[in-house]
Amino acid sequence: MNIAKNNTPANTVIVSQNVFTGLNDEAKPLAVGIYADRICWVAPAAHIVEMLSDEADTTTAPASKIATALTTEFPISKNAAIFNYKNAFVMPGFHDAHLHFFHSALYASPLAEQFVGTNEQDCVERLAPLAQRRPKGSWLLTQGWREYLWNPPVMPSKHSLDAAYPDRPVAMYSGDAHTLWLNSCAMEELGLNPSSQAPLGGTYEKNAAGELTGIVRETAAMELMPKIVATFSTEELLDAYRNFQAQLNAHGITAICDMALSATPGVDFVRDDLFQHLENTGELTVRTHLFPTLLSGTTRLSELQARLQSPMLRACGFKQFFDGVSSQHTAWLHDPYTNARFPDDCGRPTISPPAMKQLVFEAARANQSVRIHTIGDEAIHQALDIFEKCPTPKPIFTLEHVENFQPHDIERLANLDVIASVQPRHITLDPGGPKRDLGDERLPYIWPLRTLLQSGATLAFGTDSPVTNIDPLAAVYTAVTGRGADTRLPSSDWSVSEHITVAEALRAYTLGSAMATGRADELGSLESGKFADITVLSSNPLICDTEDIPNIKVLATYVGGSLH
Repeated sequence: MNIAKNNTPANTVIVSQNVFTGLNDEAKPLAVGIYADRICWVAPAAHIVEMLSDEADTTTAPASKIATALTTEFPISKNAAIFNYKNAFVMPGFHDAHLHFFHSALYASPLAEQFVGTNEQDCVERLAPLAQRRPKGSWLLTQGWREYLWNPPVMPSKHSLDAAYPDRPVAMYSGDAHTLWLNSCAMEELGLNPSSQAPLGGTYEKNAAGELTGIVRETAAMELMPKIVATFSTEELLDAYRNFQAQLNAHGITAICDMALSATPGVDFVRDDLFQHLENTGELTVRTHLFPTLLSGTTRLSELQARLQSPMLRACGFKQFFDGVSSQHTAWLHDPYTNARFPDDCGRPTISPPAMKQLVFEAARANQSVRIHTIGDEAIHQALDIFEKCPTPKPIFTLEHVENFQPHDIERLANLDVIASVQPRHITLDPGGPKRDLGDERLPYIWPLRTLLQSGATLAFGTDSPVTNIDPLAAVYTAVTGRGADTRLPSSDWSVSEHITVAEALRAYTLGSAMATGRADELGSLESGKFADITVLSSNPLICDTEDIPNIKVLATYVGGSLH
């Protein structure tokens, strides 16, 4: 391998027999020299290891004892800290390319609850602990229910919530974050009635009698969320943010992309104010990249970019929605769903293609990156059409989720240099769901990870948290095996031929994510000049039994050379 170096003396050195730089598929004995917050050199570890005591834990070997083992090409400061991780696995820090920080932090805090439930009534009963700890009369907010996983698999309604909480507003967000389940008290506080008009791309569902059922979908649901969470104080939310970033660091995550949750103006939940507060107080420990909603006019993003210029907090581009999700038949397909609920049930675009084209072209003229939520094959196809027609020079274009393709669009995505941002744990979220919704003929083109890589595309991995858990090793396991890290059950709908290797999955979770932010020159691999964002794992996932990958522990997380 090429040894990265400059002549800056390292004040921290990380040594291991298994260092994965991300530049190839191997882990080798290497030493990583760090000065301040950046890597100054990567050197062969052999001579350093010889100087370290077999009993040395991490920092017991003084730099003066090993300095003579290095040439002037790889200098060490006299008082450098030496971390000997022996056979542990040292790699670039995990970078979650797609999550929703506000809601992830909220549902991981005492302010709300997160559960799937076994059926409608079970979900109602699980509200009790939250109702006890929250102030009387305050909102009860949860996330996670998925009716297709229930027994019986039927949609809930307001009636079960009304029976338990007639005088308290309840909002239960679905696991895919596209549907709200409300009680009557909540709808009254939100000003909803049978004559209310839903925003474009959303619905307030009604029964045969014209009565609101309590189910609110897509943009209509997202538009209501700011009103629901308005009762939480800034300090409560800051505590939730602190807690969640600590959880991220504990999972070896050093960087994230905070993606807009909604296409509606003003409700994307990209809270730059909370992040900036944490940075101003020296508390931000996750390198954060903001992607607010793509709207007509680029002033919000340009203002954020002018204000947020530190290595820890940047605004890197826009995000927009082109469709919904397959399980609710809101993902936009070319042909109808196999289990169509009505004639020509193909889902629909959340924004018309001409409107999306205008938004993308305006952003491109301002040299701003664009990331688009595209789950259905027609949404992917139309987005690629827009990217293809965009005048050059083109910024970074990324498609989010890309769950099922029209066959020729796989290679087209690669040829257009569009990044595929994928969340591997989605593959096992809905067992049997793809076959149920898309049918056998389309199954070969769902989550075509191997085919995308073979055609030259870049993969960027993330979790879509809070839709799936933040654990990157669980996502790596699914990408490699096609099985769920929790259940260990295979996805019968996903072709074994589309599984990828561990090295490829790690690169997607590091360098691929860095490319999606436009920071591949600073992040994503262990090279001289890049930020010292490093994760240390208890075992080498490249060679261990794949069934052991979810059990690997995170031993250390460095962000800019500092332990967190």
